[in-house]
Amino acid sequence: MSAEIDHRRMVEAVLFATEHPLSAAEIADRLPDGADVADHIAELAAFYEKRGINLVEAGGKWMFRTAADLSFLLRTEREDIRKLSRAGVETLAIIAYHQPVTRAEIEEIRGVGISKGTLDILLEAGWVRHMGRRRSPGRPVTYGTSQDFLVHFGLENLDHLPGLEELKAAGLLESVNSALARMDLQPAGGDEGEAELPLEEDDLAKYEKDV
Repeated sequence: MSAEIDHRRMVEAVLFATEHPLSAAEIADRLPDGADVADHIAELAAFYEKRGINLVEAGGKWMFRTAADLSFLLRTEREDIRKLSRAGVETLAIIAYHQPVTRAEIEEIRGVGISKGTLDILLEAGWVRHMGRRRSPGRPVTYGTSQDFLVHFGLENLDHLPGLEELKAAGLLESVNSALARMDLQPAGGDEGEAELPLEEDDLAKYEKDV
């Protein structure tokens, strides 16, 4: 067996056994010197593209994940439903599109105040993280999304956040027309006109986590 094939098998084994997504550099640390990890990852991703599991990238890290069209098979065995209030959904969306953003800025965009518990839930879920303090009076804490946020929603990076129309189609933005008329904001890395968010609160939105 050639060294190249042997190294590819090592990359496959490491990714299969790991509990968390790994970057190419983290994989390389476990392989012999000289192994072309990037090439092996590309070959494995192509090999698994049409199979029951896929090798996918999220946030610059790689992991095996059930093929999207087969996820229903696992949902019949295990379903993990996370309930997030409408305020939580809106707050998460604002943070994702406008990070780094302070609590005061979140409230200004939403048009209403948010409870400390809303941010606490997002922080505890691991989807939101502190990004330091703004160099302005009071030195307010800023918030941004985390690596876990990208992994959970299957995003390679923030450039792959859904656009406004996709969010509306998913039912996450219900009063976007009124928001469009009252705000002139841009999402980080998005296209013009895709940042406005709804202003109302209440209701519960269910998030179904892919297994």
